[in-house]
Amino acid sequence: MNTIEKALIHALFVHLHHNIDKAIDFKAIEALNRKVGKLFPDALLVGPGDDAAAFRFPGTKEIYVGKLESHCSPCVPRPYDAAATGAGGAMRDVVAMGARPLFLMNFIGTKPLDDKVIVGPCGFTGTCTCGNCVEMTSADRINLMAKGLRDMCSAMGVFIVGGGFSTSFSDIVPATVVAVIGKLVTKKPLTKPAKSAGDQIILIGKTGSDGNDTLYRAGLVSEMKPAIALFKEERAIMDATLAAFQTGKIKACSDLGAAGIGAGVCESARYGGFGAHVDLAKVPLREKGLTPEEILICETQGRMVIQVPRKDVDLLLETIRAKKVRAEVIGEINDDDKEVFEYKGTTIAVIPNHPSREELDTL
Repeated sequence: MNTIEKALIHALFVHLHHNIDKAIDFKAIEALNRKVGKLFPDALLVGPGDDAAAFRFPGTKEIYVGKLESHCSPCVPRPYDAAATGAGGAMRDVVAMGARPLFLMNFIGTKPLDDKVIVGPCGFTGTCTCGNCVEMTSADRINLMAKGLRDMCSAMGVFIVGGGFSTSFSDIVPATVVAVIGKLVTKKPLTKPAKSAGDQIILIGKTGSDGNDTLYRAGLVSEMKPAIALFKEERAIMDATLAAFQTGKIKACSDLGAAGIGAGVCESARYGGFGAHVDLAKVPLREKGLTPEEILICETQGRMVIQVPRKDVDLLLETIRAKKVRAEVIGEINDDDKEVFEYKGTTIAVIPNHPSREELDTL
């Protein structure tokens, strides 16, 4: 098992970011939802487990989508970008279900306003040894986080309608949590699982070298370098994806956040009971010199991945590119039980849908 396989398998099967059910009793939540569902039939369409929830208010026909996301740890080295990308990530999750984001609520929690904090690579230790950090007050950091949220909402045309605030935190990591609500624009909610072998995987947007959270969480790098906020790109990707929805040809959709292309493809294929093959050499890049491993796992913002029948590829590519957004076919869903990522004929990573206990114990 190579380094990139260790990072991806750790993210997909060990770290709680992708395995919330290991910490929370989802069966109890499902039981609660079934009980409430007897009072309000057909109100909840997609509950916990997908990119976002889809629901309708009792007595109405319109369908709405909601997502809550935190970006707490990345706020230590990059509070502005982390808050902005947290908001952008929640918005992309809403888009991934077939909806247009409309409203955002946020919560920010931090130390008392006059406390000093370290912003930069050494922020987690509380003392700068690299010479590249900035000392500021907790209040100054809050303003950076709030500005990041505000700038992303401005770029995406999303209201900020409320939220919460606390200065009672004692931990070195501040809290930034966002909840986004959008209105469905597709005929029914899209879902993450792959639907059929042979469907083509289309990547919308370009990949850069930023965002190494997955490698950091797996203990494979010593410094967290969160993804950079891409405001214009986020809006362009959303508009292009919403246009693609209007074709009615998309069978599965997901955004690319934590663990990047690796997680987006692996989760979709596994949840659908399929495998996948991806050619990383076909991924559009934002910069030169990226290694295949970086292309696979970097967490560049402003990207979506969709799956469509082969016969509809040209229509989708034409629709997306008409919005002046890059889109390319990078792979295919197949009947295998693993996801294979190649680059110019060389296998970069093979991720099994069901790792053995021995494989997990090596992480």
